[in-house]
Amino acid sequence: MAPLVSVICLSFNHARFVREALDSVIGQSWSPIDLIIVDDGSSDNSAAAIEDWLKTHPGVRFLSLKTNHGNCRAFNMALREARGKYVIDLSADDVLVRDRVARGVDLFEKRPEVGVQFSDAELIDESGSRQGFHSDRFPHRTVPQGWVFRDVLARYFINSPTMMMRKSLLDELGGYDESLAYEDFDFWVRSARLTQYAYLPEALVRRRVVRASMGKQQYRCKSTQQWSTLAVCQKAAKLCDDPEDFRALRKRIGFELRQAFLTGDFSLAWRYAQIWLAAAK
Repeated sequence: MAPLVSVICLSFNHARFVREALDSVIGQSWSPIDLIIVDDGSSDNSAAAIEDWLKTHPGVRFLSLKTNHGNCRAFNMALREARGKYVIDLSADDVLVRDRVARGVDLFEKRPEVGVQFSDAELIDESGSRQGFHSDRFPHRTVPQGWVFRDVLARYFINSPTMMMRKSLLDELGGYDESLAYEDFDFWVRSARLTQYAYLPEALVRRRVVRASMGKQQYRCKSTQQWSTLAVCQKAAKLCDDPEDFRALRKRIGFELRQAFLTGDFSLAWRYAQIWLAAAK
């Protein structure tokens, strides 16, 4: 029997894009797919756009949240309802390439040691025009695979919307950490201690780059994202086992420490300095 894949599509003020995202799920070459849509208290007409789309797709589950819960909590609510063996976390402004799910299932079924896979991505603007590829900055030959704990500590290289994950891994981790403002760095650190990662060099997702994205707000003074990164680094320090682990952590902390100084958040910088000193012992 073909394994079921759950796609959790999170929408927050994505009325302009959500139909294209949902159509890309329904249009996958793989079947069966368990699609769960979550509107996280949007203030635009996203919920109405989704409800209109559901008129022709009545079997799809829809969680319409009246207030904004944040990405981590909203995802976990849907994860508890997911029935698939594998899971994709799809933002409603991104688009899956037709064979994304099929390529993911094929890899997972052949490689049971892999718990997370990710791929290249085509970068598009708000109108859908191509801006380039993730691999323009991160060439295929340089992308780490296998046991990547030190790699994800030291530097960014994973385009998070391209990930596909085993649900059993997400369940073991308890889903995303709802105390954080964003999910991916924390998920990478915790999951990379438990499983191997695999990279597919094809652009299997069209990643939309929008002006008001969360990532573009990260390095601002006292941003919740910066303080969430601190919390992840504190967790990571407890997961480090040897000097090479701590060396990778210090590299990350050095970068984040500089960003804290540049944004004028000296309280945050002091917290990072304390972790760096502890990791240097």
